[in-house]
Amino acid sequence: MPQLQEDFSRLELNLKAATENYRYFRSLLDPRTKLLVLVKANAYGHGAVEFASMMQRAGADYLAVAYPVEGLELRKNGISLPILVLTAGTDFYPEIIKTRMEPSIPNLYSLKKLVAVLKEQGIKDYPVHIKLDTGMHRLGFMTEELPELTDYLKQTPEVKVKAVFSHLCVAEDPGEDAFTLGQIKLFRDNVNRIADGIGYMPMRHILNSAGIERFPQYQFDMVRLGIGIYGISALPGKELAPVASLKCKVLQVKKLGPADTVGYGRWGHAKEGTVIATIPVGYADGIDRHLGRGAASFLVNGHRAPTIGNICMDMCMIDVTGIPCAAGDTVTIFGEDPTVSELARILDTIPYEILTSVPRRIHRLVIR
Repeated sequence: MPQLQEDFSRLELNLKAATENYRYFRSLLDPRTKLLVLVKANAYGHGAVEFASMMQRAGADYLAVAYPVEGLELRKNGISLPILVLTAGTDFYPEIIKTRMEPSIPNLYSLKKLVAVLKEQGIKDYPVHIKLDTGMHRLGFMTEELPELTDYLKQTPEVKVKAVFSHLCVAEDPGEDAFTLGQIKLFRDNVNRIADGIGYMPMRHILNSAGIERFPQYQFDMVRLGIGIYGISALPGKELAPVASLKCKVLQVKKLGPADTVGYGRWGHAKEGTVIATIPVGYADGIDRHLGRGAASFLVNGHRAPTIGNICMDMCMIDVTGIPCAAGDTVTIFGEDPTVSELARILDTIPYEILTSVPRRIHRLVIR
């Protein structure tokens, strides 16, 4: 089966690149600062279990997932690091508790639901991360809600505030630095309000990848490393090593005539001597249909080959006229060339969307 997967398509994960990126971000931090790596959304499309294992070996202090089911998958596969569940909801608290994951608490409703489960099980001092809304206005406690929160926490021995955190929404944009600094100030002030109310100072974390690079002076006790670990920097001109390379092998090569058309809708038009190659990736594999009709080109034997015609669900065609190419040759969709950032620019989107669009049916292969 692994050979069959390799013959079709695979997402190669470069362990050396991931380690280099980890060391770069680690070098920006005080040695005492904890480093959390985000592996939500299947590790930004890289493969959650594979990447979490890599980060556990690299020395990460924490992992974070979006949903409980993501964390449960990691626990089932031997990941022992502390796991923060960013969107814990309320339905999976028994499973979260059983597997010693740490839920984010964005409001009193969630907190009271958790406490009810803890009381049933006779558990005290269970670790939670209190989420503050400092300006993104997605989830989290507002400033005016903190007195009620601290009053409740003081009479609730079932939970222990392990950390208080918030999220920067525009840390990568120098034009918005005043807003980012305002978020950080509000975060610090509100953490102090909580600490005064409960009688101790929890761990604090607010910096994301861009924040680590641009505002390391506000690293507090822990930082959360997301897109940066996967090879995308917030600094102009800073090149990080791409961890993921999406590759496949040519299925078939054909020479066409000037009257021939390619693909659904006949949008691909051949010329005299046109040679095309069919490859086993399509929009069900994260190859957006807007990359078709020549909008993007992929790497074949050191040459760029543009798409021709529409992207199909499971396949697409590329124009390899003048390029040495045969069935079985390797095609790079993204990696070092072309980069995921290049494809994102073509689509007028962000690298996150490209990476997280690679489905689980694509085999993940760790390259050591």
